[in-house]
This record gives sequence, structure tokens and C-alpha cells, in this order.
Amino acid sequence: MLRIHDLGTLAYSRTTPQQVALKDAVRASRHEDDFLIFVEHEPVITLGRSWEGGNLLLSEDKYRELGFEVHKVSRGGDVTYHGPGQLVAYPVFHLSRHGKDIHKFLSNLEEVSIRVLASYGLPGERKEGMTGAWSKGRKVCAIGVAISGWVSYHGLAFNVNPDMKHFGLIVPCGIREYPVGSLSELVGKDVPMSEVRERFIDSFKEVFAQTEHTYTNDTETGKLSCLDEEGHISV
Repeated sequence: MLRIHDLGTLAYSRTTPQQVALKDAVRASRHEDDFLIFVEHEPVITLGRSWEGGNLLLSEDKYRELGFEVHKVSRGGDVTYHGPGQLVAYPVFHLSRHGKDIHKFLSNLEEVSIRVLASYGLPGERKEGMTGAWSKGRKVCAIGVAISGWVSYHGLAFNVNPDMKHFGLIVPCGIREYPVGSLSELVGKDVPMSEVRERFIDSFKEVFAQTEHTYTNDTETGKLSCLDEEGHISV
């Protein structure tokens, strides 16, 4: 069973402890469900494990003055921006049930995004040696995961209709040769986030061979209802 939880729009600093707690709960339990967290983050700059001080065009203090959170994080990759209008998806999977193949897991996440693009009549593509999904030369989906005890956390960010000016404040993912793009730009009109989310769920289930799912709206509380007060997975 795929259990989906939607946190709505939430600060990165409020989201990360919850997905880490869920990752720890999945790792500690024998629960056989997979989890997928959806969120739109308030503006934030995250610095992945590959970041070594470059690809920020401003000081960390200046980003904070402009209203961005700044966090060093455990995911793979370099510098990334998240903000409203971006569909962020965090799959918390015990990969022992999915072949223990990290490369395949990343490839599947790319495939989900490529299928979403295809559902809008857009060509989706990969770039050799890079992780993510592109369309018409623009990077639409950034991917950065972490694995702990074969349990995945962090995930991907699919650009639906974010403020594209914010990407100009960094070198996104450390990639200078390809611009960042959004779904709305590519189709030439605003696309509802709810519609993209539904198509993403359909593609996700197809790629990961999930036949059933539940969807829980946790936007009112901003808390994962699948965890109890002790941090255990609730039925």
C-alpha cells in the first residue's frame, strides 16, 4: 500500500524533522507500507552533500535577509531552491522491498517526472551523468535523495509554476549549461497544482508498481498524521 500525505505549504524547517522521524519509524518497524509526502515549501535554499561553498551567488545572511531559509542537508546533490509553485515529493521507502538498487530508485523517480511531462504532450529526457528530468533543454525536476539503513528520504522537486526569478539567485544544482524551466512555461499557461499532483500520483503508482493508495490531507495541522506522539507509525 502506498500511503500519501499532503502537508500543503510548509517551511522546510518544519517538514524535515517529520520526514526524518518517518524514515526512522519505517527503518525500526516491520511495517510494509510505502509513504509519499507532498509539500510546497516556503522559500528555502538547501545545500546538499556535494556542496563545497560554491554556486551561491549571495551570502547565506543575504538570502535570509531576503526571506529565504538556508539549510545544509543530508541529501545528495548541490544547491537547490524550493518555493511555492513547486511540487516537492518525499518518498519514504524501505528499499529492501524494492530491490536495494539506489540507481534504479533514482531512475524511477526520473521516469515518474518524464511521464508527467508526457501527459502534457511534452518530451521528457535525461542528461547523461546528471540526475533529474529535462524538457526542451530545461531542467524541470531536480532530484536529491538520502538513504539510511536502506530507507529513502528527501526526494524530488517538480517545477509547476514557481517564481523563476528565485533560481537566478543560485547556480541550481551546480549546472550552468542548462537553464531551469517550469511546466507552466513549457505548456504556455498556468497549470493547477492539484491536477499535476493527481497525474504525478498516477505515474508514481505505475512506475513503482503500486496498485493501491490512500491520500491524507494534513494541510490543516501541517503534521504527518501517520505518526503518533511517540514517533511510531499509526495504522
